[in-house]
Amino acid sequence: MSLVRRATPEDAVEVLRLRQVMIDSMAGSEPGTAWHAQALPSLCQRLEDDEDFAAFVVDHPDRPEALAALAVGTVDYRIGKAANPRGRAGYVFSVATDPDARRRGYARACMEELLTWFRAQGAGQVLLTASAEAEPLYASLGFVRKPDPAMGLTL
Repeated sequence: MSLVRRATPEDAVEVLRLRQVMIDSMAGSEPGTAWHAQALPSLCQRLEDDEDFAAFVVDHPDRPEALAALAVGTVDYRIGKAANPRGRAGYVFSVATDPDARRRGYARACMEELLTWFRAQGAGQVLLTASAEAEPLYASLGFVRKPDPAMGLTL
């Protein structure tokens, strides 16, 4: 039996907590959790009924009310190309492990379930942004670093 399960709306507060753990670990991140209250309703809705959004979690072994790890992603359509003619692309945007539950394989297990879900959704590629600390995990799952000229704009 797998430790990993699909997150439900009842997990939303913990999903946000672990997302904050990930955000706090990144250089240049803005601290604070004030945004959680605004994010909670839409997260609950997506966990309930969005077929292109999935969060896979592991319950914390020592704290029944908490999650130990999560991996979250979406599938969207982009115009096809040679490497992905159907244009379905997965994007991993939140992988985190509670600090006191690390080095137990939980993030890997969540990522493996997320990758299985991406395949079932017909995604021809999966993209993510990796921290230096997480890069070995992603490389072991087959991800390769690309010379991506990505830019961003906050609206």
